[in-house]
Amino acid sequence: MAQIRHALNTKRADDFAAWYQEVISAAEMAEESGVRGCMVIRPWGYGIWERMQRLLDDRIKATGHSNAYFPIFIPLSNFEREAEHVEGFAKEMAVVTHHRLIAGPDGGLIPDPEAKLEEPLVVRPTSETIIGDAMARWVQSWRDLPLKLNQWANVVRWEMRTRMFLRTSEFLWQEGHTAHADEVEAKEHTLTMLEVYRAFADEDLALAVIPGEKPENERFPGAVETWSIEAMMQDGKALQAGTSHYLGTNFAKASGIKFQNKEGSESLCHTTSWGVSTRMVGGVIMTHGDDDGLRLPPKIAPQQVVILPMLRDKPEDEALIDYCEALRATLASKHVLGEPLRVLLDTRPGKAAAKRWDYVRKGAPIIIEVGGRDMENGVVSLLRRDKLWNEENGKPAFQTPTREVAGQTVPDILADMQSAFLTEAAERRETNITRGVTSFEEVEKFFSASRYPGWVEVQWSKPTGERLEKVVERLKEHKLTIRNVPMDAAPVDGECIFTGAPATERVLLAKAY
Repeated sequence: MAQIRHALNTKRADDFAAWYQEVISAAEMAEESGVRGCMVIRPWGYGIWERMQRLLDDRIKATGHSNAYFPIFIPLSNFEREAEHVEGFAKEMAVVTHHRLIAGPDGGLIPDPEAKLEEPLVVRPTSETIIGDAMARWVQSWRDLPLKLNQWANVVRWEMRTRMFLRTSEFLWQEGHTAHADEVEAKEHTLTMLEVYRAFADEDLALAVIPGEKPENERFPGAVETWSIEAMMQDGKALQAGTSHYLGTNFAKASGIKFQNKEGSESLCHTTSWGVSTRMVGGVIMTHGDDDGLRLPPKIAPQQVVILPMLRDKPEDEALIDYCEALRATLASKHVLGEPLRVLLDTRPGKAAAKRWDYVRKGAPIIIEVGGRDMENGVVSLLRRDKLWNEENGKPAFQTPTREVAGQTVPDILADMQSAFLTEAAERRETNITRGVTSFEEVEKFFSASRYPGWVEVQWSKPTGERLEKVVERLKEHKLTIRNVPMDAAPVDGECIFTGAPATERVLLAKAY
């Protein structure tokens, strides 16, 4: 087997964190902005987010939701109405206190003491309280229910330790909020949206997530139940990729979301909220990337096929571009995975090989190079991003179908790639979940034995209060967290590894982002 020269300087196995940062830079996805914890999302990175937005927005609207927009500034008093909620976010809140600047004594700008706001405004960390106020105005009768809203927005949470896409002070997301007449309907909707997220993560992003309920200590501030989808990254760590919360009547009480029921009496609404963010882009990088850069499932690739004519700044270039344009037009007329195929003909100046490696690092699913000799022979040179190398000679594994065959087979190749990404992620996840662990000592040994250990499934008795706090502290000593209670976990058949009491659930333990 020949040695392969990969496109990145850092290998995943050597330094996963450094590799992650290099992928973002090399794929031209994002860069630092000059403001701590904030990033500039470059066109290719934002193109991925736009694809994710489009696919998820369609799924959300299919469940009966309408998009709306609410202010980025929220009066501090809104948060103070819900004590547990504000406590959960207090350390992360950015607050606006003045509305004007003036020249300071040293020539710089300072807040004008005369322009102090009567009430501080919180820069949106989440919108339960401000949307709750709107719901209280919009819901009067049982006929107004259920009320199903969704918002695409940016939020600010003043993170101390930041990492692009995964944890930033400002990030992009969608947040859904609903109001229902009763507990049963609200809980059903909480799980409906969890399934929307699971399907989106698996079918579109190929993340192979595990849906389940979060333990008490991991609930969203003010929630009665929190459910999540958890994805395994290539370093064995877990990523909480999305959450769905049943809020009971807690926020309805605080905001006065009431309605007149069919019997004519007044009732509180039961509410839900749920969201995913640009951290899912980070999840895609860490699930699918390799030592040559990003690899994108075709459903979320800004361009699924990139055609690169090998131009020489000579008169014959025109014929070569026409040859490539015919292929582009053929592919653009095709549909794949339920949508028109996205194809780019890149005729910018520059060597085709250099541009090829740019798109390899960006994770374009299929790259097609066409030179003068290819045109003479009626063929193209096709490279699949998921099967990049010829292991025997260490060179890129080009295929050379005719232009007509390429036009016919590319849609099937893309569909195969989408499926293969999910299969690969699911197999990696299952291979790296260790089951049958019956003591915390085994857990300690497991996580200390390897740099990238994966997850452990254990049985526990669902302790609460002080007993749960002791469990959490014990896990923190090893930088571990309880990810969730998998919905499809096997029945319990033993004792809790923490308390020795009869187990009631199975939970996943992992190090996490």
